[in-house]
Amino acid sequence: MREEDIRKRDVFNRYLDLSRKDAENFFANHNRFIDIQCPACNSGNYQYEFDKYGFTYVSCPVCHTLFVNPRPAFDDLIRFYADSPSTHYWVEEFFKPVAEVRREKIFRPRAEYVTEVLPNLNNGVIGDIGAGFGIFLEEIRRLWPSRLIAIEPSIDQAEICLGKGIEVQCCALEELQGFENEFDLLTCFELFEHLHTPVDFVQRVFKLLKPGGHFLMTTLNGQGFDIQLLWDKSKSISPPQHINFFNTTSITLLLQRCGFQIVDVSTPGKLDWDIVEGMIKNEETSLERFWHLLSRQGNELCKNEFQDWIARNKFSSHMRVLARK
Repeated sequence: MREEDIRKRDVFNRYLDLSRKDAENFFANHNRFIDIQCPACNSGNYQYEFDKYGFTYVSCPVCHTLFVNPRPAFDDLIRFYADSPSTHYWVEEFFKPVAEVRREKIFRPRAEYVTEVLPNLNNGVIGDIGAGFGIFLEEIRRLWPSRLIAIEPSIDQAEICLGKGIEVQCCALEELQGFENEFDLLTCFELFEHLHTPVDFVQRVFKLLKPGGHFLMTTLNGQGFDIQLLWDKSKSISPPQHINFFNTTSITLLLQRCGFQIVDVSTPGKLDWDIVEGMIKNEETSLERFWHLLSRQGNELCKNEFQDWIARNKFSSHMRVLARK
């Protein structure tokens, strides 16, 4: 898999340009920003790292989580996601044209992973938080006769799920009522980095799961190779959307703090080197000499083996976590 397969460079760059403008238009009043403690370990200590698009990123010296602090008020973030040019562009121009490619390369493997590691859930109740177009649940339905519920606050995307015959709760997770201790599995993919208050989200997930139920999530690993190397130049660090960058240690701390047992934490990413090489070749990003050398002289086998090493040793920026209540 290559980055260009799942997100076209010119479209992605246009999305980031819109995001930068939205950051100025929606969050110009920093008097409404609030100070927070570390979203992972709750430490009140942090150190400045960099500013981007008017947002300040700091890191926790205890668990090394990277996060925006201070950050916008919750209501302001909701307003941004509900009606901003970058959000509309993401749905119509960024995601829709590559939806079927993402089904094949991302969502189908996720569904197959669930059926492999949790085979006893084939008749369970499965909810996907932030279900979007419902592609993951479609892929689960292809494999299992489970009860599937899309938890999706966007009216437009909830209607897409309904049109596919998927049961929908059109609300944010925190607003979901009547499902305590009901889910066998809750999932959220590429959502955690957006959350205003991750601990509240995890605590709500815990309450909704049955005893012994599982929580499966993917998110960005702030200690992943391409993020660490590119740092403030990384396109993954894109406020106001991405404001939390946990790592394999800090996500474990947060989940355990909320009562979960960790089943597995891994970084099965495939794009770290491809992202870095794309920045070198297409965006003229200047890095240490060795990475330019690898880009010029490394063959495909060398680069693939390097990517495998990154993922195997938990240094990929794509992180997958499975936890049990």
